[in-house]
Amino acid sequence: MTVAEATPELDFDWDDKSFLGHPKGLGYLAFTEAWERFSFYGMQTLLVLYMVNFLLLPGNVEQVAGIEQLRALYGGLEGQAFASAIFGTYAATVYLTPIFGGLLADRVLGKRRTVLLGAVTMALGHFLMAFNVTFLFALLCLILGSGMFKGNISSQVGSLYKPEDLRRADAFQIFYLGINAGVIASPLVVGTLGETMGWHWGFGAAGVGMLIGLVIYVAGQKYLPKEHFDVAVKTAKAAQDPMSRKDWFATIALLLLIPVLAVAIVPNNQIFNAYLVWGDQQFALYWGDEKLPTTWLITLDAVVSVSFLAGVAAFYRWWKTKWQEPDELSKIIIGSLFSIGGMACLYMAAATTPAGEKIGLFWPVMFHIVNSIGFAHMLPVSLALFARLAPKQISGTVIGLYFLAFFAGNSMVGYVGGWFETMPVTQFWLIHMGFAAAAGVVFLLFKLLLAPRLMHSAESEDVALA
Repeated sequence: MTVAEATPELDFDWDDKSFLGHPKGLGYLAFTEAWERFSFYGMQTLLVLYMVNFLLLPGNVEQVAGIEQLRALYGGLEGQAFASAIFGTYAATVYLTPIFGGLLADRVLGKRRTVLLGAVTMALGHFLMAFNVTFLFALLCLILGSGMFKGNISSQVGSLYKPEDLRRADAFQIFYLGINAGVIASPLVVGTLGETMGWHWGFGAAGVGMLIGLVIYVAGQKYLPKEHFDVAVKTAKAAQDPMSRKDWFATIALLLLIPVLAVAIVPNNQIFNAYLVWGDQQFALYWGDEKLPTTWLITLDAVVSVSFLAGVAAFYRWWKTKWQEPDELSKIIIGSLFSIGGMACLYMAAATTPAGEKIGLFWPVMFHIVNSIGFAHMLPVSLALFARLAPKQISGTVIGLYFLAFFAGNSMVGYVGGWFETMPVTQFWLIHMGFAAAAGVVFLLFKLLLAPRLMHSAESEDVALA
């Protein structure tokens, strides 16, 4: 093996700034992720409403292969509680399979082949959603496909930069903007088609979006580091670089953060579950006499999220010109405070609306604003932190472990969402406020007690997140 073959990343132009000051490969990855998120969130936006208002109703539910066996596993749940349980299991498992996707990429196929296989499997799942009988098999395809796709494309973003390159933080902000661009568009297209033309039209549109993302990813292969093309070379290189003490410290620190992140994301991720059902039933979603699609609430959330992702990044760029910029954990703690505030807005929406009246949109809109500021302080920061500290030898696996937080968090979302129809709405959102507060306290304790011991030895030179 020649020197060039042993280090194929030497063929990559590390100083490329042709895409907004970043390597051209970032553009292809961001647009691929935008279309994948268009399909993923378009389908997810419809999922609970589809089950509550159509699929689980008598006359339709009997057509779904395996549904009664699944119902038995959930103890015979019916209606909204059954839909919430299915959603929670699906949304949680989607974030469990990236661990296996990372192992598949690191040890067998390489990231490129794994992402391609994941995209094809997800597209199949979206199209299978068009048929009642294949509903559960379609969810299985989406779970497996997302597991192969999600963590590996995120780790490819980090691989575009040398360890000392400070552009990596900006790259993940751009990557998240691509994600939110897909989320903005998906309810307007997928959601509107599903609610007005027919549920299966919406799911078909999600499948088309996934195919577009696949085409973009294939077109961008030549702009990605070559180490992602040949897993044999990658494995040989990893064998020459055993895990160091610093690598193990980094891994331990990241593992300790996973359960806390799981609790922290419950309030935000309930948006796709009980919050949508509540909005569909109780919000004054009218333009004149015409009721607007409930899924447009997700577009509102995505628009606000994109605005504050950019706004928060710009704020901290200005802040560090005058004062010291908060570190990663400080930003996450700030995000927890805003998450508490977001849940307080939903509590106020329920508490200030007289019984029998529709809820005005002031407090829901305030929720999306306040919660989005919290989101901008938490999720991009935590993902970039994992990507930077993850040892190169197991980078795909560690990014997959990051998504364990979403597995556990969405499991709780599904379980807690089942309480929505059994308790006062004010109490329901107070519980979610408690989730945000508890996570914030533990993040603070982590920063004060554990971070100095575990994170100091593990930090990269470029750990400074925007």
